[in-house]
Amino acid sequence: MVKHIIIWTLKDCYDASEKAEIAKNIKTNVEGLKDKIDGIVEIKVQTEHLPSSTGDVMLDSTFLSEEALKAYAINPEHVEVANRDVRPFVASRSCLDFEI
Repeated sequence: MVKHIIIWTLKDCYDASEKAEIAKNIKTNVEGLKDKIDGIVEIKVQTEHLPSSTGDVMLDSTFLSEEALKAYAINPEHVEVANRDVRPFVASRSCLDFEI
């Protein structure tokens, strides 16, 4: 299996309430991909964090294989969510993928 972890930092032009709403939409729509895309074992989005955090939103997901992760990356359902709910609001993205 493969872990896929992403940390997004939202753009500074948004205030705290706007960031909370954006994070809520990311959580709802990214977690909603679980039953739509084969190969996802688990997908969770963390939006609550301590003030010491340097990111705003974290994706913690598990896939059956590296091939499943690659298929997810180009799946139209995922691309739609990423383009609509994530990319327009994100200033930076860090990713770590590893086998478990």
